[in-house]
Amino acid sequence: MTASQLKTAVKSGTLDTVLAGFPDPFGRLVGKRFRADFFLDHVAKHGTHGCNYLLTVNLDMDPLDGFKVANWEAGFGDFAFRPDLSTLRPLPWQPGAALVLCDYTREDGSLVAEAPRSVLRRQVERLAERGLACYCASELEFYLFNQTYHAAFQSGYRDLPPSSDYRIDYHLMQPTRDEALLRAIRNGMTAAGVPVEGSKGEWSRGQHEVNFTYADPLTMADRHVVFKQGAKEIAEQHGKAISFMAKYAPGEAGNSCHLHLSLWRAGQPLFWDAKARRGSKLFRQFLGGLMKYSPELCLCFGPTINSYKRYQPGSWAPTRMAWATDNRTTGFRIVGHGPAFRIENRMPGADANPYLAFAAMLAAGMAGLDEKLDCGDEYSGNAYVDPSLARLPATLRDALELFEHSKLARAAFGAEVVEFYAHHARLEVKAFDDAVTDWEKRRYFEQI
Repeated sequence: MTASQLKTAVKSGTLDTVLAGFPDPFGRLVGKRFRADFFLDHVAKHGTHGCNYLLTVNLDMDPLDGFKVANWEAGFGDFAFRPDLSTLRPLPWQPGAALVLCDYTREDGSLVAEAPRSVLRRQVERLAERGLACYCASELEFYLFNQTYHAAFQSGYRDLPPSSDYRIDYHLMQPTRDEALLRAIRNGMTAAGVPVEGSKGEWSRGQHEVNFTYADPLTMADRHVVFKQGAKEIAEQHGKAISFMAKYAPGEAGNSCHLHLSLWRAGQPLFWDAKARRGSKLFRQFLGGLMKYSPELCLCFGPTINSYKRYQPGSWAPTRMAWATDNRTTGFRIVGHGPAFRIENRMPGADANPYLAFAAMLAAGMAGLDEKLDCGDEYSGNAYVDPSLARLPATLRDALELFEHSKLARAAFGAEVVEFYAHHARLEVKAFDDAVTDWEKRRYFEQI
């Protein structure tokens, strides 16, 4: 939707509200709602403001200590929301509403480096300096429950009823029961400028997957966060709940967020060597960077305590560093040919912040180009059971340590960004360490 189309819709009375939001460190959209006429007259031109504590809260919105970008000592002032009008879109599932995404900026107009959109912008700019462009797409998996979010909360998230009674990977019959919702999601998202290619049943009970049409990294990440919020809202309207947790139950598969990526120059694909009919030298170098640096950037693929419960042998989530053509046991699966030849990164879960995940892939891949790395031999076999392969970090604490001491992360993202996200992870680890879980009560309450 253009600003001109918004004006026409406002004049006709079909739109009266504009949501202005920005993605926070967790990939959630936070912001404000405006009357559409006020947005056009003021916010579209001059932006708006929001408390800078939005960068330093946890998921429960508690202000956290120890951040340089915003803190109690500085009084938790405001940063500016600068609308990116190229992201303006209608929200068909919210009557009379449109959404615009914003960059988080300081009063002088400079980007707040720690904001997720800023982190990805920097990597896209670094890529452009090399004369390169990127196309990418994400796949999102989620669980659908025949229960509202409020009812799930009231039950303490116990005994959640999945929308199917059995595993439904590629099934056509059972997902028909969910089709009223899934059709509303597919069509609503496409109408909102988040083009969905299709949906399918996934491996576990009540699990589904949605695939998006590819785009440049910033556009793709924007679509990704709009989808996650919109899908939850549409599910709520249907009396159901959707979860993007990386691992919601021990006996069920995790929710993945596979990321597909390829590099281009002047409209030409660079990963495919048409004469040799195989991956190009540039492809091998880019993949070499991913192979070398992904473990120390894993915090960008798995940002929560729960993320690391997903990395289990035989779980469809990778556990070790390897690459292969069309092999789902490896961290990097190579798919397609010709212009569609690309890298599929199977490490991120559905809880990943897409801005950070795409930024990490670009940073690692560019390091591979700069260092002229090679990805090594293609792996053959079951990577889950091969102890000779390097393992991914096993916990958020492990990933935090690698990220915090990564020279590449500091060079690519900047020290302030690394320290910011490392501190978020450190506080999340502490919160979990301080918690008393249901598992502990079941195990120790009576028998210890």
